[in-house]
Amino acid sequence: MIGRGQPGRRSSEDAWIITAPLALIAVTCATITGLVAKEPFGDWPEAALLLAFMIVAGLPLLSLVVRRQTIGVTLTELPMVLALYFLPPLTVVVIYTLSSLITHTRQRFSAPKVWFNVARAAAGTSLAVLVLQALPPIEGVGPSTWGSIFAAVCMVILISYASVVAVHTLLHGWQTGRGTLRTATPAVLTAAINVSVGLVVLILVRSTWWSLLLLAALGAGLALVYRAYAQFFRQHRTLTDLYDLTRAVVESGHSGTLADALLGRVRALMQVEYATLWLPAQGRHPETLLTARVDDPGLLDLALTPPAIRERVRDTRRTVAVGRGVTTDGEFRADLAERRIKDAVVVPLRSGQVVIGTLEVANRLGDGNNFTPADIAVFETVAAHAAVALENSRLVDRLRHDAYHDALTKLPNRRRITGALEESVKIRTDGEVVALLLFDVDGLRQVNESLGHAAGDKVLAEVAARLRASAPSSALVGRAGGDEFLVTLRLDSADAALELAGQLREQIRDEMVFDALTLDVNTAVGVAVHPDHGSDPATLLLRVDLAATAAKSVPGSVQLFNPGLESRSLRRLGLAGDLRQALDQGELEVYFQPKVTLRDRRLVGVECLARWEHPTHGTVAPEDFVAVAEHTGQLRRLTEVVLREGLRRSRDWAEANQPLPIAVNLAARSLTDQHFPDQVRELLTEYGVPAQRLTLEITEAGVLDGTDRPIPTLQRLRDLGVRLSVDDFGTGDSSLAHLRRLPVHEVKVDRSFVQGMATDPGDLAIVNAVVTLSQQFGLAVVAEGVESELTLELLQDIGCEIGQGFLFSRPLPYERLAAWFGAQVDPETISGGELPRLRVVP
Repeated sequence: MIGRGQPGRRSSEDAWIITAPLALIAVTCATITGLVAKEPFGDWPEAALLLAFMIVAGLPLLSLVVRRQTIGVTLTELPMVLALYFLPPLTVVVIYTLSSLITHTRQRFSAPKVWFNVARAAAGTSLAVLVLQALPPIEGVGPSTWGSIFAAVCMVILISYASVVAVHTLLHGWQTGRGTLRTATPAVLTAAINVSVGLVVLILVRSTWWSLLLLAALGAGLALVYRAYAQFFRQHRTLTDLYDLTRAVVESGHSGTLADALLGRVRALMQVEYATLWLPAQGRHPETLLTARVDDPGLLDLALTPPAIRERVRDTRRTVAVGRGVTTDGEFRADLAERRIKDAVVVPLRSGQVVIGTLEVANRLGDGNNFTPADIAVFETVAAHAAVALENSRLVDRLRHDAYHDALTKLPNRRRITGALEESVKIRTDGEVVALLLFDVDGLRQVNESLGHAAGDKVLAEVAARLRASAPSSALVGRAGGDEFLVTLRLDSADAALELAGQLREQIRDEMVFDALTLDVNTAVGVAVHPDHGSDPATLLLRVDLAATAAKSVPGSVQLFNPGLESRSLRRLGLAGDLRQALDQGELEVYFQPKVTLRDRRLVGVECLARWEHPTHGTVAPEDFVAVAEHTGQLRRLTEVVLREGLRRSRDWAEANQPLPIAVNLAARSLTDQHFPDQVRELLTEYGVPAQRLTLEITEAGVLDGTDRPIPTLQRLRDLGVRLSVDDFGTGDSSLAHLRRLPVHEVKVDRSFVQGMATDPGDLAIVNAVVTLSQQFGLAVVAEGVESELTLELLQDIGCEIGQGFLFSRPLPYERLAAWFGAQVDPETISGGELPRLRVVP
């Protein structure tokens, strides 16, 4: 918080505005007194003695600091009473004025303050002796004399405090003047006591001059007691202030107001004009340089002490004090003088053996006040407490930061994003939505497994940096965990959120270079907006996660949440228990879809496909119950059910002199199961089916995952004699060249390209390239999704060998497949070892 200075503050040079009228009052009153008094001057030996008494009595027994000024409690009224009684009037004015000049010059006050105090003393005593001349002559030491002298001294006190209040108000404003006025009551009471004591002294002196000996002894004793009390009072106040400061610093350390509490109380405790805290930059914390000034309510982001002193303290780890009587390093006197600093103390803030900063005070308030060794000891004690509080404050801040930020990317974590969303959804603005974007990094697992987790961390850090740099300044970018990043901000509409998601995804897709390796990193992006897709953070986070999961099915896509995604997710959750029961009770069926040569329409095999008719939900999509099986650990049982049924039917067909090969889809996770090849061998042996009649189809993403992890399992399966096929080829980011290093026999072109061949030249070119290169690698090619004669002719023209699709047959249960055989297969082609040929192609 930056404080603002007082706009009306004046220089001390302007004190002449008060000094001049005081001097005029002094001259006027002294002139009138000189005219009316019978003997205005005289008795100089007694005057010299009382002058010495006045100088000694002018030493302050107790000092009160009001803002920038020091008010001293003295015993000047005692010699004043004696002087008014024994000396001629103008002699009193001369010695009182002269004692004021000597006292304030000795205290090294500035010239304007010296002349102000001299004028004040002259005006007060001139008015006092004039009042005394107007009253009845003094005779004896009775009550009338008491009243006359008391009235005269009251004039001195009145002029003194009125002028002080006036000059403070003039130079520093009415608040300072009012503060000075509040201190007048105890001071006036003390003056009244001093006058009473002076009258008692006068009575004793009039009785016998020998009483001066007793009075001197009594005065010395009282002075010692008074000073001891004053010192005790100062120590008690210092300890109280130190305790209050320590408590305030500890309490404010957890609320983030430590600097305000520390500097304000240090400035008041040390009675200085400036108190400064300096902390160098450390980690994510920038440099701190804050100053509390006596007249400013806030903190200034500057410091008067030279930086060289700070560096000296940091290097030597010792306190540096510059000022009258406490100088530890005279090298900085000139620098302080140029900055109009009379004294300064800079103390190191230590954490163990390390200096974490400095605490500084400058300009002890009051021209006659200076730092003492005791003050430095107190200040070092304060600095020790402050250092502990600052370290604790930074520790709390670091823990709080770590609780809401990701350690790797330094981005806000899911908890922080949730909190920001909670605040954002509370504010409903017409024409705006709160957008939540979830970026899921593809292929991070492959990077970790191939290059190590350090490389994966670099990828995540780079994605975080690109998101932070590319996202709008109003966006909050965070890491949800793992390979997921969140971005939230206000936008005009859901369409604007989709557009932004696409732009950010393109920024992330740029090549990432790590040493000599270049990586292509892609992301799937889910988008959800408030209020359309949820009114609370938990719902929005759930639904954007569903959208991102849906986006993964089409690599590199952006998916906006829709209710169908949630119902599908809930449906999958409810299917988990039912799937186990369905597997136990044999409720899953296996359908068969024929595979046909495109040239001569010969039946070369069937693909086995699992189907599930749920008693409540109806037909369950294969991708749904396969996903459930993967997440619930039932995938191996599901695969075994399909394998057993397919091998059993293949054995039956062979016994009926129709030896048809079968193909079974294999999930990518099965390739990580080291026992799977042994299970396949056992099933082949159990059903007596030759291994070459079994084809295992693995999706492109599963077999070409960027690592060599699937290769050992694939090699073991090939060694068994099983044929291997890459399914849905073309939907991923793999190159055809990657197929050369894999032990596969067949490539199946994804149906999306086959069905678009007749209308999209791009799809036709892709299929043509896959067929040509696959044949060059010695791989068979199967086209999925053949549904028209035109597609069939195009496939024939480019040399594709095998196809399957609705043009030939839909997937059929075993009983209907047998009927299809009877209707479609030419009986004449059914002979030993010859592939059956279709009679017609519907």
